[in-house]
Amino acid sequence: MRKVTVCTLLLVSAMNMYAQDNAAFKGKYPETKKSAHEDVYFSTKVSDPYRWLEDDLSAETGDWVQQQNKVTQDYLARIPFRDAIKKRLTELWNYEKYSAPFKEGGYTYFYKNDGLQNQYVLYRQKGNGQPEVFLDPNKFSKDGTTSLAGIDFSKDGSLCAFQISEGGSDWRKVIVLETETKRMLDDTLVDVKFSGLSWKGNEGFYYSSYDKPKEGSQLSGKTQHHKLYFHKLGTAQGADKLIFGGTETPRRYVGGHVTEDQEFLVISAANATYGNELYLQSLKEKNAPIVPVVTGFEWEHDIVYSENGKLFILTNADAPNRKIVVTDAQHPGMENWKGLIPQSKYPMTVATCGGKLFITYLKDAVSEVRQYNLQGQEERVIQLPGLGTAGGFGGKKEDKELYYSFTSYIYPPTIFKYDIPTGKSEVYKKSGVNFDPEQYESKQVFYTSYPDGTAVPMIITYKKGLKLTGENPVLLYGYGGFNVNLTPSFSVSNLVFMENGGVYAVANLRGGGEYGDEWHNAGTKMQKQNVFDDFISAAQYLIEEKYTSSNYLAIAGGSNGGLLVGACMTQRPELFKVCFPAVGVLDMLRYHKFTAGAGWAYDYGTADESEDMFKYLLKYSPVHNVKEGTCYPATMVTTADHDDRVVPAHSFKFAAALQAAQSCEKPTLIRIETKAGHGAGKPTSMIIQEQTDKWAFLLFNMGLSYK
Repeated sequence: MRKVTVCTLLLVSAMNMYAQDNAAFKGKYPETKKSAHEDVYFSTKVSDPYRWLEDDLSAETGDWVQQQNKVTQDYLARIPFRDAIKKRLTELWNYEKYSAPFKEGGYTYFYKNDGLQNQYVLYRQKGNGQPEVFLDPNKFSKDGTTSLAGIDFSKDGSLCAFQISEGGSDWRKVIVLETETKRMLDDTLVDVKFSGLSWKGNEGFYYSSYDKPKEGSQLSGKTQHHKLYFHKLGTAQGADKLIFGGTETPRRYVGGHVTEDQEFLVISAANATYGNELYLQSLKEKNAPIVPVVTGFEWEHDIVYSENGKLFILTNADAPNRKIVVTDAQHPGMENWKGLIPQSKYPMTVATCGGKLFITYLKDAVSEVRQYNLQGQEERVIQLPGLGTAGGFGGKKEDKELYYSFTSYIYPPTIFKYDIPTGKSEVYKKSGVNFDPEQYESKQVFYTSYPDGTAVPMIITYKKGLKLTGENPVLLYGYGGFNVNLTPSFSVSNLVFMENGGVYAVANLRGGGEYGDEWHNAGTKMQKQNVFDDFISAAQYLIEEKYTSSNYLAIAGGSNGGLLVGACMTQRPELFKVCFPAVGVLDMLRYHKFTAGAGWAYDYGTADESEDMFKYLLKYSPVHNVKEGTCYPATMVTTADHDDRVVPAHSFKFAAALQAAQSCEKPTLIRIETKAGHGAGKPTSMIIQEQTDKWAFLLFNMGLSYK
């Protein structure tokens, strides 16, 4: 018996070696020229040989992109089971998907996708009448790359303004409709970026934008001063009134919204992704002054509700997990705030509906929702189906019911109808995905992060019956930044991996907001290495507990998560088999030179602010820590040509450096999507192909196949 086992293991090992040899990259990477460019930081010279790839308008960069894509697609075409993965993913994706409904005027609106439509369609219906199409973004462009990027209705529902994004860009157009007739008004706005839309009666709406960069690429040029405008219907955009921002009150991020009771304009102003000022303007008095509520950027605040001259404010001032205070709108300053709902052990967010406050507490990265009245008294805990992520709970003051969604890694998104007076929930729309949750298991573990011993949560999901042999393919995902929470959510794409024996693990790293401001701050600036240590320790836990080994371990992350992957694979290349840095921030010395990147300095710091900060960034910056003669994991960098948030130059330079340094035959490729941006609004067909290529690349380079 033992001889058979040993022979079988040898045979499997030999087959894997053969398969991995087939996965080796034996061709030639496109030639990427190196320049002698150097920058000097505090008397230290730093070479930047691929600086020319930052010019996304040059023919030379365009030619390089085409050559890289050809090499990548030629490699992916070699994978024998690539088409089988795409077929299965398409089958699973092809089911009706709905959003939670919402009421505007005399209509109930909801989004629906028939299955494989590139973009969700916005429907509406009156009462129990037949739904009709209100907006179909699939008709915005032939290839589905133009998407609906937000919509806002006037209080009576008779007008709406919606944003469209072309090719995934953050620069948007705004179109105004008369909702009853769907007639488009002559009020189209252009060059709107990082903006909500908020109506003041039927007179017009507030929006925010930057001046477009005058030099170089408008997709990568630096944007600095955000401005809040008011657009009056029937007038030209050039006549829009500047409300706040610009040269007089320069801020990098400015937003404005009108309270539901139409009494006030609330203005939030910030210079970074953390910390904001708060201002208030009465809309009942003509030319009323803009009154400061909070100045300075030490904390974060948001006016979440207004009623009878009282303002309800969510704040983290002296409350790192957030609290709710109330104040008189006539005297809104912090000195007049009165506590309503104190902070708890867990971070909170809040939504309002039916004159109630719905507070979601994040308890070890899963949702707990409680209903409060406006006097701050708890009325009930909302019973959720299990441990997962609940979202929604917002609505109008007069509503008696609301709709919320619930999901987890093994609970497909389900919409519930909730009766506010009684607290009863009932299923409104179940997911139609072909999935049996009884076949899968999802569990939370806490592991120790080295070297400082911090306990970090991670949720591991897999098919029941998994044997801990150390040879299971694992994809470890993380983010770890900007106070962002990674909470459980169902993924059809992950299902393709898990039903084939894969394990999906998500680590809740420091830098995120899972445990409030302290957790966030522990992964910022000169503590950023904590985030990478947390992720590396998660990988080591999965190996020590025999879920996998280095030969079967892949890591993935996007944006700040792309930085995470880039840093970890350059620090510990031997630990991982496959790496997927997506739309990553990878040049930490220059990230703040592009678009709105300077606003990320709260999390990262910048190379210009001090010599210590420069040295710290240089020590982990992925582009600067690729070392020649190193065998890096099989890597597929992904980015998009219209990403004007994290510009593709980050990924271009990192991929070029990897290809020049790679000392073994493991592929280091870059997949560059065209007519796409940072991720939002990407058409279904593009997502399916992208996910297909990810799973095919992962299994192929682990020496595995797809059953």
